[in-house]
Amino acid sequence: MSGHTRDMTRGPAAGHLVAFALPLMASNWMQLMYNAVDTVLAGRFIGQNALAAEGIAAPVMNLVILGVSGLCTGAGVLMSEHFGAGRLDELRKTQGGLMRFGLLASLTLMVLGWCFAPVLMRALRCPEELTEIAVTYIRLTFLGTPFVCVYNALAAGLKSAGNTRAPLLFVTVSAVFNAALDAFLLGVLHFGIVCSALTTVAAEALSAVLAMLYTRKKVSALWPAADDFRRDPALLKRLFQYGAPAALQQAIQPVGKVLIQGQVNALGVSAIAAYNAVTRMDDFACIPEQSLAAGISTWIAQNRGANRPERVRRGFSVGMALEIAYGVLIAGLAYLLRDPLVRLFVQPEDAAQVVPIGVSYLSLMAWLYLLPGLTNGVQGFFRGMARFRVTVLATLTQVTLRFAFTCLLTPTMGIRGIAAACGIGWTAMLLLEIPLCCRAIRRAGAK
Repeated sequence: MSGHTRDMTRGPAAGHLVAFALPLMASNWMQLMYNAVDTVLAGRFIGQNALAAEGIAAPVMNLVILGVSGLCTGAGVLMSEHFGAGRLDELRKTQGGLMRFGLLASLTLMVLGWCFAPVLMRALRCPEELTEIAVTYIRLTFLGTPFVCVYNALAAGLKSAGNTRAPLLFVTVSAVFNAALDAFLLGVLHFGIVCSALTTVAAEALSAVLAMLYTRKKVSALWPAADDFRRDPALLKRLFQYGAPAALQQAIQPVGKVLIQGQVNALGVSAIAAYNAVTRMDDFACIPEQSLAAGISTWIAQNRGANRPERVRRGFSVGMALEIAYGVLIAGLAYLLRDPLVRLFVQPEDAAQVVPIGVSYLSLMAWLYLLPGLTNGVQGFFRGMARFRVTVLATLTQVTLRFAFTCLLTPTMGIRGIAAACGIGWTAMLLLEIPLCCRAIRRAGAK
């Protein structure tokens, strides 16, 4: 088992964090490829309406996916504590309980999503000419929710034990499969948006199957026994204590994006298409920051479980230094490459309308990418300390201010106003969290 896990209670912080974050970073990038490939191919082979329709549906699906992954992230902190303390029996029980509850919840979401897709589109002020295609797309993508749950639950167990390479392998295979199928069905056979949605669901199913096979065969010590899947009220309560706040915190962000999407939709199809393109780039830019934050969380949780408080402070300091270095690097690259990046997502005949809007957004947003690096690092610290109330409050503050300033600035600044609103929200988040973080670090170091 040792070759498939990483014990962060021993060894230098920088080596562990980088080795943990790099595969996770690549894995998360590959996950984004599911939707990014669909977006690029839909924009180029189906047209501007398909690109805009997927952009409208994306925040809704992100809400579901991040809610599921948030539940698994919170449970993963609990599993990291068990791993650090050597309590593998408890880790397996937590894994089994998470999979049982997660599947029931995801099946319920799948049914609700199918039934209420038209209501969601009306609430988002979807343009009439896009409503039918957007409803079709979102209904089909909801079918993948149970597969997303299974993959994220098993990946959370592996990550709690320091293994991020296996999830990278699963997602890489699935992303390549998704891209190849999309390219053939959309680019060669010229099928429509139905195939774009179904290929994503098929790729999600493949990643879930691969995660199950790997865990059972290679890391059997983490695979739940039959008894571990049984209903356990005490375990369910603890899963809620860890997972529910994390799921809420993860879900708050896409709720804000859904509300912001409503403001973008009022600006017209070209603005919707441009915003869909640049938000994909935002996601890619912020993935390394989130991956480092996940490494910080696992480091802290494992060392808390092992009762090694002196390593908590050391690992957090190294993690924040890495966050800052990356934030500076990505800011410069995004600004320099903003024009060609936007052009990747649009047909040549749509470029004159869409590209200038996207470039204006990135001209401002590029210089703000350091801020989410800082907020992610601090959030990672509080998650590792199991202080989820702080993460929820800080995220709620950021999203509320972001939406409020989006409403104020967008009418005069267009989608560039959304970038400015993001900067205001991230700054407020840091002002709230940094004093609490400093106090918690002093206490941890004093123990």
